[in-house]
Amino acid sequence: MARCMLQLAQPTFPRIGPLVETNPGSYDVLGRPITLNMNNMVQLSNIPQSIFPPQRSTYKTADKWYVVFADMQMTTLLLQHNDMVSSEDDCRTKYVARQLFRRLAKQDRLSKFGFAEDDWSACSKKRDCATLSSPDGSGSFRLWSDDFRPVNVLIDDSDEVLGVIGWEFAYVGPTQFVLDSPWWFLLDVPEMWDDGIEDWASVYDSRLRTWLSSMEEAEKDVSPGSLLLSAHMRESWDTSRFWLNYAARRSWAFDTIYWKYLDEKFFGEWDKEILTEELWKTRVHLLSEEEQEVMEPLVQTSMEESKEQVLVEWDAGRQSSTCLPFCSTRTKK
Repeated sequence: MARCMLQLAQPTFPRIGPLVETNPGSYDVLGRPITLNMNNMVQLSNIPQSIFPPQRSTYKTADKWYVVFADMQMTTLLLQHNDMVSSEDDCRTKYVARQLFRRLAKQDRLSKFGFAEDDWSACSKKRDCATLSSPDGSGSFRLWSDDFRPVNVLIDDSDEVLGVIGWEFAYVGPTQFVLDSPWWFLLDVPEMWDDGIEDWASVYDSRLRTWLSSMEEAEKDVSPGSLLLSAHMRESWDTSRFWLNYAARRSWAFDTIYWKYLDEKFFGEWDKEILTEELWKTRVHLLSEEEQEVMEPLVQTSMEESKEQVLVEWDAGRQSSTCLPFCSTRTKK
């Protein structure tokens, strides 16, 4: 698996987007990526495809792609009609987290978090463990697959890899993604772990040492000048950059990960005695006046809608900009 990841990490591309065969044997980055999270938003939450960026969009910088992810997190909160929030405070906490995350993305800060260039986060002010530089944020992107995991790797009777399948959610993405250690050591995702995400992280940490040893062994066989991953992966876990990218890509894991592993590293510590659903109170002052004014009407709308438990068919012609902050034009089935 380490050798597979090393091979995938070597080619570089000038833009973020899917690879399209333009001529026999010739490929180019054309159009907007289709991610696993986008697929789940449509299938599981009935989110209209019209909220996604235009299909022909590609991205010149990693920061622009982080903004797209941040917009998706906000859209999930606004448009998932059922079972997204459990109370008014829960809605406020999820709203505040998404607004702050989107602000950091728009400020071009997320791509630098956990690297030597990180000079803005709270954790960067009190630690010096980040020694590796961030990748080129514009013009050097690498292959990434949301669904690369052991179940999609074919092996023979001698455990030799024959090939990798399941490329429908593959695209050229930020190099930051390939510098993270893979989540699949434990086979199950952290948000679905029976004993909770903290136990998942504890077990993962012990498995990580084995993985890094295998990666270092595989790196001995690569040619000079190749991208080496082991040191980056170790630092990604130590700085919580792993959690940043995982939360960005997965809307249904975002809230737990943001408040447990990211918020204090971004903005500093808060009172540990505060209730989980009331965490919004620790950061609401960071929102703009306009963002704060929007929050309460949104909370009331969300709570009213949560009582209905109906399938909502959103107007497919409406774009994401018309759905923020409220999405009231719809038909119900």
